[in-house]
Amino acid sequence: MTGDSMEGIRPQYDVIVIGSGLGGMTAANMLAKDGYSILLLEHHHKLGGLATWFHRKGGHIFDVSLHGFPVGMIKTCRKYWNREIADSIVQLKAIRFDNPQFSLTTTFDRDDFTRILEDRFGVPREAIDAFFDAARGMNFYDDQRMTTRELFQKFFPGRDDVVRLLMEPITYANGSTLDDPAISYGIVFSNFMSKGVYTFQGGTDKIISMMRAELVKNGVDIRTRALAERIDVEGRQVSGVVANGKAIRARSVMSNANVRSTVCSLVGEQHFDSGFAEEVRKVRINNSSCQVYIGIRKGEAIDFVGDLYFTSVADRFDSEKLRSRNITSRTYSFYYPTTRPGSDMYSIVASTNANYDDWAGLSPEEYHASKQELIESTVDALAGYVPGIREKIDYLEAATPKTFERYTLHPSGTSFGTKFEGLKVSMGLPEQIRGLFHTGSVGIIMSGWLGAANYGVIVANNADKYLRS
Repeated sequence: MTGDSMEGIRPQYDVIVIGSGLGGMTAANMLAKDGYSILLLEHHHKLGGLATWFHRKGGHIFDVSLHGFPVGMIKTCRKYWNREIADSIVQLKAIRFDNPQFSLTTTFDRDDFTRILEDRFGVPREAIDAFFDAARGMNFYDDQRMTTRELFQKFFPGRDDVVRLLMEPITYANGSTLDDPAISYGIVFSNFMSKGVYTFQGGTDKIISMMRAELVKNGVDIRTRALAERIDVEGRQVSGVVANGKAIRARSVMSNANVRSTVCSLVGEQHFDSGFAEEVRKVRINNSSCQVYIGIRKGEAIDFVGDLYFTSVADRFDSEKLRSRNITSRTYSFYYPTTRPGSDMYSIVASTNANYDDWAGLSPEEYHASKQELIESTVDALAGYVPGIREKIDYLEAATPKTFERYTLHPSGTSFGTKFEGLKVSMGLPEQIRGLFHTGSVGIIMSGWLGAANYGVIVANNADKYLRS
């Protein structure tokens, strides 16, 4: 750390945004373009939150979460960022599945899924169309009592193979389970089924640098290595933030931290109605992830085997097994040189859903040994799909829920924010404290690249209405 990250900071802003995940950055950019003075505080040394990357020896760049998002990200980036960012979003064409029940490749859109369900799985066309139409018609105001399990049972009774095809990728995308509300599955699934899976050509480092440049152009005051310690409240109205020991006043504060951390740690429960504080305490944190980063030696190449590869040795889909340390399922994200035009490097990121508690209680020796076991078992499994891969690898590293907790400050290292009840709490903050807003991964629907960015849009509009009034 060089210099004072708070040097030259203004005493007051219209809006202070805490955290630079996609939701926080998108909201900051929109409000800045509307002419508000914006301070963006980020405790890490770079922007992006979980939309991040890191460099390692051998020329490797690893993307942590750039695995795939719906086509709607193009429209969101064009409208709320700029055309240059939107034009760099490209489609992934080969999404592969391999498990004891089926092995297939798909473009991951409605037409191809309809063909697969009808031809490979023998599902009647009427049931397929009815399911897709039901999922597409879901919205935030629907009855939340139907679970995803009940949704599948309604349209595909007794077909656990169909459930696996339709559910497993969404579980990896947002951590949802069969017992979560059906709308938390249906809305996300419909977004992908529109036109398939997309990614950003150039890598996470490029898109975040382009977003940072846009923020600066629009006048956002960006401060990294700036840890927000407290949100100040005066008489049920937000008054500012204390960051790195310095108090800065603001007309409005928007937190991109976890919603429970926002209420309980940054503000303090004493500033909220007791009933609301009780609701916050009941908000469940979603699960986390493990990842193994696999760097291919410069000069080596791997044949194209697909963009995303959902693999499993489990007999049936089981969300509990997906999170178990006894790993049965992995998703491989392949990054070819086309990911970063001009590069000749290959890398692979293997992801598994995980439980924080399975890692948090380990001794340092047990933790290190478990990470090594995670790495070795992952490479062994990968060799079944890419023969000879071990001889081409020159860098390996693993991340666990404790890693994500360390770098993002998310409670329990959650990769997907909160369960569905977190959305109500998030949206209800301004009714408790005037000028206080929250944007982040809440309710599963708002997780992932598109969900996070779009929630930033929603909350920015709400903040704009408040500031104008």
